[in-house]
Amino acid sequence: MTKPPRLIFLLNSAQRRLQQFIAAEQDRAARDGLAAPSPAQSGVLFVLAREDGVTMGRLAQALDLAPSAISGLAQRMEALAWVERRTDTADARTQRVWLLPAGSAQLPALRKALGRINECLTGDFTPAELQTVGRWLEHVQTLGDADD
Repeated sequence: MTKPPRLIFLLNSAQRRLQQFIAAEQDRAARDGLAAPSPAQSGVLFVLAREDGVTMGRLAQALDLAPSAISGLAQRMEALAWVERRTDTADARTQRVWLLPAGSAQLPALRKALGRINECLTGDFTPAELQTVGRWLEHVQTLGDADD
């Protein structure tokens, strides 16, 4: 009988390795003289490229981050002139985040780096195998949800 894979160990190890790989991509961009966004900043830029002017709450939800984390992240990105926060015209308690030209300028290099990373991640796996991996990772994301 075959022992099951050590999923927790493998997932934690893979996450660390992926972070190291992404950090190496950031270092490569920095050597090329570019201000390389962090993974979280990249996520913000990608969300805003799809849906500019989202609320801070929607941004937190899209990136699976705490609202307090989004606040600091948006503040740091404003300091870089990549995004701008504005009060919602319909509800003064709500802030929306808008992509600025300097933030948009980051997207081509981010997309190129993301393509390299995804190419390395997918390796020689078949589409069916990748669908199974994706389905499993989505399952892991739901652990601890109220309906479990």
